[in-house]
Amino acid sequence: MGETIPIAVPRKGRPLESVLDRIADRLGVPDLADDITSTLRHEKALTKGSIEPDEEDVYHRLADYSTVADPTAPEYTLLRDDRAGKPRRIVFDSVTIPLADAEGAPDDAAVQLVGREEPFRALRTHEFALGFDSADLVLEEVVELRPEPLDRIADVNARINPADTDVQVVTGLGDTVYHTLLATPEVAPSAESIDRDFLETYEGQLCIEPRYERLVQAVLGTRLLDGIGFRYPDEGREEEAAIADAGLGVYLTVTGSTARDHGLLLGEQLFPSETVLLENTAETTDTVDHVRSLLNGADLETELAVGH
Repeated sequence: MGETIPIAVPRKGRPLESVLDRIADRLGVPDLADDITSTLRHEKALTKGSIEPDEEDVYHRLADYSTVADPTAPEYTLLRDDRAGKPRRIVFDSVTIPLADAEGAPDDAAVQLVGREEPFRALRTHEFALGFDSADLVLEEVVELRPEPLDRIADVNARINPADTDVQVVTGLGDTVYHTLLATPEVAPSAESIDRDFLETYEGQLCIEPRYERLVQAVLGTRLLDGIGFRYPDEGREEEAAIADAGLGVYLTVTGSTARDHGLLLGEQLFPSETVLLENTAETTDTVDHVRSLLNGADLETELAVGH
């Protein structure tokens, strides 16, 4: 086999499933993607105790899933979780996909999906030319904070200083969950009124998770945050319950049902927490360019031009 392009991907969860959907569609490997997804969903159910394992020993299950002698079959590994009461979990490790059937690809080229805990950081250290990760991490680490808000993935690259990193966003995958403004009826008269304009005159506490502080500053813009102080949930306190206590907050809202259970109104959707295709522009080759074009596609509104 000729040149193999490694691509950093998440090890588990919704982001990896979104990547596998894109890989299945663009590289014509739906059965492989379904196999990996179903295996990891089964292991998640075992971890949560929703089902009982047929094979008690996690190492035996790991050996059953992995085909070490064949790189085109998926391999898995154990993720060690240091949180109390959280067992080790089987997660994705790697698989090699020949590109012989991909339009215009060199006959002997291939891609290797490689599981990483933090794919974006692996691209930043030049381990990979291509990868997939959450747009959130890009905002948390490298976008410049400005007075104006940031509300579209298509605007992220304009906020990245090339002196800080060679990594840029290529496109989003559309697996969108929004960071959303939430408030109690005592703070805001209606859901429609809870938006960036509301924050212009609001003075008080805004409840967020500490890890999202820089993201929220980027998404809202520093000008809107004048007169607003961040408040963080107490240890072990549910985020939406803490927002209800504070009166106003930002939360990564999936359906909004739990927020409503706490008496919260759902306001403006601030920024999409979306899995994105990333490229380290310093590591590109002709084959990397072709693989990127295969995985990018012109069918998404969030498609970006990344120095090409």
